[in-house]
Amino acid sequence: MAYSNRTDEKKAFNLQFDRRSEQMPAQAREVKHHPSSVNNLLIQQLLERTRSTSLLKFLTSDLSGITAAVGKKLIDRLGSSFDADMGPDEMDDKQITRLVQMLRSTDNLFKSPDGGCLSPLGEYNLNLGIQKVVEPEIIATARDKPGAYDGHPFIVEAAVSLGGKDAKEGITVVRFANRIPLLFEGGADVATRVANSKIKWSSYKIDHKRDKIGVFVSIVSTKVPFKGTGKEYIGDDITEIQQSVKRALQGCCQQLRAHLAKRNALRDVKERKSRLLKYIPDVSKSLFGILEVMQKRKQEESDGVVRPASPRKRTAEWSPMKRIKTNEEDVSSILDRMSKGEISEQILKQSLQEAVEINADAVFGVDGNDNGDTRKGGTTSKKDDNDDKQPLCLVPIYDEPNCPGSNVIRHPLFDFYPINISP
Repeated sequence: MAYSNRTDEKKAFNLQFDRRSEQMPAQAREVKHHPSSVNNLLIQQLLERTRSTSLLKFLTSDLSGITAAVGKKLIDRLGSSFDADMGPDEMDDKQITRLVQMLRSTDNLFKSPDGGCLSPLGEYNLNLGIQKVVEPEIIATARDKPGAYDGHPFIVEAAVSLGGKDAKEGITVVRFANRIPLLFEGGADVATRVANSKIKWSSYKIDHKRDKIGVFVSIVSTKVPFKGTGKEYIGDDITEIQQSVKRALQGCCQQLRAHLAKRNALRDVKERKSRLLKYIPDVSKSLFGILEVMQKRKQEESDGVVRPASPRKRTAEWSPMKRIKTNEEDVSSILDRMSKGEISEQILKQSLQEAVEINADAVFGVDGNDNGDTRKGGTTSKKDDNDDKQPLCLVPIYDEPNCPGSNVIRHPLFDFYPINISP
């Protein structure tokens, strides 16, 4: 599209809106009327156009979902004024009214309406359109199975996105009816009410007040139940449509939950790793200072200098907050390695950094890839995200408690033990 401004050439521009998808929605096909959706005028028109020679053939051939056995049952229920062999042109207005009342009140005898007469947009095209316009961080789409109300089939497609270039915090609902956008009176629409009151967003790890949530609902039907003369919104008084919208949105949220659970776990790992790395210089300096003091006392003991026992001496019972008696051979080995230069503050720092890396990869069980998968059919772990996360305490290798080996991260200089273990 080209726009030219005769008074100001700088305001002229060319606008090109490229096609996003080459896949067209499935073409709708013609189907017969469902018995539950007919009225007096429609039945009268069908009776005038039919080629059937009897009432039974008219019911089975001009209406959908009626077999020969069901047709005979209907004629028997209509009363003595009806006959299976009577001609369609023999029916008067009273008989037509009686037939319509019987057809609309016996839904349990008919098959469900055929959804082949509908042409929904499709999850693929819906996904591509949202990605082009909104540019969200993640998106999930779902389509509910075809349903029916009053004999009219309908299909609900939904999408839920998080983030976007112009997205606002909270829930933003975009509605479509027969692939046409609905722009006004959205507060009373079934999609808005279901998204705001029927979906428990916290169950899917989504904050509906702070996150930028985009909700897209497309409803296609042979008779869209608009409210009001403006046809700007679909009421929530039809239970079948309300439940279908809810199931479609829940399907989208379940796909997002798998991605968000993994993303949150990776974020927690990175935050823990960042905090541990932050204090490694101070910890390594303190550890090396302790070893220097131990080396100095060892040297004084070898020189015959005797120091009085400290009144704050800890008990032998092991605890993360208490020291235990150490093995003199292990202490001597550590101090000898320190004298040879095998242990220094820099080596301690490097060893702690390696231990933190092992802890991030092994304990938390992540691979460092934060690309989530929102494809349909994705599964989430039944185990809670925090089950494998245990706080760790730093204990020298010669202060080894009684702990299962599978819960310990081994290192040449130091081992990491979970805090919640017994002595």
